[in-house]
Amino acid sequence: MAVHEHPHRGSGFHLPSFRRPRTASASESAAATTDIRAARAYALASLRLLTGFVFLWAFLDKTFGFGYATPAGKGWIDGGSPTKGFLSGVAAGPLESTFHSWAGDTWADWLFMLGLLGVGLALVAGVALRLAAVAGTVMMALMWTAEWPPAKHLSDGSASMSTNPFADYHLVYAVVLIVLALTAAGDALGLGRVWARLPFVRTNGWLR
Repeated sequence: MAVHEHPHRGSGFHLPSFRRPRTASASESAAATTDIRAARAYALASLRLLTGFVFLWAFLDKTFGFGYATPAGKGWIDGGSPTKGFLSGVAAGPLESTFHSWAGDTWADWLFMLGLLGVGLALVAGVALRLAAVAGTVMMALMWTAEWPPAKHLSDGSASMSTNPFADYHLVYAVVLIVLALTAAGDALGLGRVWARLPFVRTNGWLR
């Protein structure tokens, strides 16, 4: 009797494979890296634009009195002072008397408003982010000192209602400004690349 061998049909049991999984090609890896970089650039650009709007809105509201933080008819163009209300209301911290003496001074009003406008325009346009970071950080540091979050009580003895003794929104804004400057966040959705190619900017890196 002849014996015939039939083709083996799988029984459902398979030995594990020790072959390495197929790795992504160089082009696929490069494309993935490009996508990640693009996503990061647009995320930073979005953060830059939103932060810029915060500064610009503060300037516009204090200038024209839109009725939000600044009542209508009490804007800068109406003769109001952008610094008098805030600085005269300082009630804690080592510079309390100093801030009171600055409140409403012409030089203080102009420096504060020019700072808001300059930082806001720089962030929205995506240019001079290093200068904006320095100016904005100084402004935020002064405002942090004016509010003085470490204080549990105000100078009159009442509770300060401070929610955090250190980290408040002024410090967050300062860190955001520094990060935006260090990451060249003006290149996406901004004029950062054009600005960087200007001759006087190329020879003065601090203007980036």
